[in-house]
Amino acid sequence: MPNTNSAGLAPDAPFAQRLAYYRERTGRSRAVLGGLVGRSAEWVKGLETGRLGLPRLPMLIRLADVLGLDDLADLVGDQRLSRAAYTKHAHESLDVIRNSLAAYPVTAGDDPMPADVLTGRVEQAWRLWHTKKHERGAVAGRLPGLIADARASARALDGAERRQASRQLAQVYHLAQLYTTFQPAPELVYLTSDRAMHAAADADDPAAIAGAAWYLNHVWRDAGEAADARVELARDVADMLRPGKSAEQLALFSLMHLAIALSHAKVGREGDAWRHHDEAERAARGLPAGYAHPWLMIGRGMVEHYAVTMHLDLQKPGLALRAADRIDPAAIPSRTRQSRYLVEVARAHHREGDDVAAVHLMRKAEGISADTFAFSLFARSMVAELLVSPPATVADEVRDLARSLRLIV
Repeated sequence: MPNTNSAGLAPDAPFAQRLAYYRERTGRSRAVLGGLVGRSAEWVKGLETGRLGLPRLPMLIRLADVLGLDDLADLVGDQRLSRAAYTKHAHESLDVIRNSLAAYPVTAGDDPMPADVLTGRVEQAWRLWHTKKHERGAVAGRLPGLIADARASARALDGAERRQASRQLAQVYHLAQLYTTFQPAPELVYLTSDRAMHAAADADDPAAIAGAAWYLNHVWRDAGEAADARVELARDVADMLRPGKSAEQLALFSLMHLAIALSHAKVGREGDAWRHHDEAERAARGLPAGYAHPWLMIGRGMVEHYAVTMHLDLQKPGLALRAADRIDPAAIPSRTRQSRYLVEVARAHHREGDDVAAVHLMRKAEGISADTFAFSLFARSMVAELLVSPPATVADEVRDLARSLRLIV
């Protein structure tokens, strides 16, 4: 670890000066530091010159880690870390969903919902999530009732019906996790992912456990935590599956290898990452033409989409763009997935310095799913950078995107 003695800094030195000091102490250029945290050299320059404000807490932690700082105070000094520095705007129904998740009913009720009826309601909620432009708003009114009813059914029913209800309860928690993600409620994201895994285990169903493992992997990967544990979990679940049994089992087998690939890419293990991505692709190619899992959406298109993310995590935006040239964004029948993918391609263009293309793709992503775009951390970061000095040809579009992301009040 580099020497982090800050004797060369005044006690009241601002964040901008501290960042430049520690970057130079480690011998890194702005381009190298930016690449290590998934940002551009211009972004680092903006921080060091004070043109950009204090990043959110997760990015501050990443910067401190790359610079070898054990104490975040070395990086921020006396500057106050306000909630605005690291939280995102909240959906209007967040408190209602929070209260539903925080409720702990001690009785199951006298008339639990039949498992088949519950299954139909959950399937309808997934269709809304994947097909609506404002998916959070579409499911928010249904989630409190689904949470209560699925809990009650999973407790009160017996035998096969109870296991079916537990499978649906796990999916309800998945929906709640997706709803709360990228909002100022990280505790709810952890809570729902953990509860979903317990519900899937109660169902004693490898397919349900695979879905829970996928979403748990997302939580820990986004937090930069538990790399080996999340790989081990996905590998263990893959071993539980029987890819020759059905299209669903084959799709989930592909999904588990995709989870492993993404985890390896996130920590820079390039060879392992692409080896497991190849395994995911081989399995996906064995699926029926046009197949996509009804709520996880895993299919050949999704595996291809995530290749772009992996190239970006491996700091190779040029290769990400080459991969994107071969991918049809509409290959996955889900607005949320398509919008997320377009933001990833925009991120690659931004990293390569083509901000006009990045803005065009972000506009397209917003048009497909306004909610997915509005809660995208990468979109917020890119637009915040572009606001400082937007390309003249798309300056109005940048400001429109900033308003959509609530970066301009």
